[in-house]
Amino acid sequence: MPHHDERATTPGHHGDPLSRRLKVLHVSASTREGVANVALGYIRDQVDRGWHVTVACPSDGDLGYEARIAGAEVRWWQATRRPGRSLSGESRALARIVADVEPDVVHLHSSTAGLVGRLVVRDRIPTVFQPHGWSFQAATGAVRAVAHRWEWIAARRWTTELVCVSEAERALGEQHGIVGPTTVLPNGVDLAAFRPQGDRERAAARAELGLHDVPTVVCVGRLTLQKGQQDLLADWPSIRARVPRAELLLVGDGPDRDFLVRQARRLRGVSLVGRRTDVARWYAAADVVAVPSRWEGMALVPLEAMASARSVVVSDVTGMVESVPDDAGAIVPVTSALADAVVERLLHPGQVEDEGWNGRSHVEFNHDVGRSARGLARVYLRLVGTRREQ
Repeated sequence: MPHHDERATTPGHHGDPLSRRLKVLHVSASTREGVANVALGYIRDQVDRGWHVTVACPSDGDLGYEARIAGAEVRWWQATRRPGRSLSGESRALARIVADVEPDVVHLHSSTAGLVGRLVVRDRIPTVFQPHGWSFQAATGAVRAVAHRWEWIAARRWTTELVCVSEAERALGEQHGIVGPTTVLPNGVDLAAFRPQGDRERAAARAELGLHDVPTVVCVGRLTLQKGQQDLLADWPSIRARVPRAELLLVGDGPDRDFLVRQARRLRGVSLVGRRTDVARWYAAADVVAVPSRWEGMALVPLEAMASARSVVVSDVTGMVESVPDDAGAIVPVTSALADAVVERLLHPGQVEDEGWNGRSHVEFNHDVGRSARGLARVYLRLVGTRREQ
C-alpha cells in the first residue's frame, strides 16, 4: 500500500480548490444502518469544518434527512442497492448532479455508488471509493466473477484513492488484484451517543422497552443473509436449552424479514422488533450483543455495543479481529461455536461486565468517530492538492 503524507498542500492561486471552501459530494445508494451511519460521521465533521457538503442518495431511509439536519445539501438520487437494469438512468441522473454541484472531491460509498459514480466521473475529479465490504463478497458464480473483474478495472482506471475500513478489507482486495493508492480508516462511533450502561441502566432500559428482566441477547442489523440472523436463530434452541429463560431480540428490518419471521415462529423467546431509532436503548437492555455476520468490512454494531459497555460475540470475518479485542467478548467461526460463546456469557454476568468495560476502553482509544473523520479530511486535502499540481 503506497505511503501517503497527509499534510495539506499550501494553497495556491485564487482559483485553486484549496484556496476556497472545499466542495465535497458524497454518493450512496445505502441510506440505512452501517454505510449510512459511517457516511454521516464524515458528513457532520466536514460541515463543521465549513466545507460545502452535498449528499446524493435515495429518499428512503435516514441518510438524506440526517445529512440535511447536519447542514449538508441533499440531492435525491433514486438508485437501487444492487446494480441492475436501472443503471443507465442512475448514471444520467448522477451525471446531472455532478455537473451541477461541481465538487472538488467525489466520495462513493459501497457497490452501487462505486459502479455508477466511477462510470460517470472516470477520475476527472478526485474520486474516493469506499467499498464498505467488497461487492464480490455478496455474490456467487458468474456474478461474483463479473463483480471482481469490475473492481479490478475500476481501481486501476477510475479510482483516485481507495478507503478501506480495515486492514483486512484492504488485504482482501489486494489478494484479488484490486490495488491502487489506499488509505485504511477504521470505522468510528459517536462516544457520546453510545455511552457505558451498568446494571441500573440495563433494568431501566428493559422496563422502558417493555422487556422481561431475563438473560437477554440483542442482535442489531439489516435482516439479510450477510448479517447472519438465520444462523443465530438456528443456534437458538441450543442456547435456550441451557439458559431456559433467555430471550433474543432481533433489531432491524430488511429483505429477509418474512423468512426470519417464519423461522422464529418455531422458537421460544425470540422477538423481531423491527427497525428502531433508539438502538442505544436496545444495547442498554442487553447482556450480550451477538453479531453473526457472514462477511463485513468493519461492522459498526460491535463498536456501538462495546461503546455501550456490552460484551459482544461476533463471527470471525473481515474486520472483526481488528475491531474486537479478546478481552471484550468472543470471536467465533462463522455459523459455528456461537451458541457456546453466548451461553457462557449469559451464565457468567461478572465476565460480561468485565468484557463490556474492556470493550468501552478499546473503542475510546481506537474508534472515536472524530479520529476517522479527521483522517478522511487529510485524504481529501492531499488528493485535491496533488491534482492541482498536475
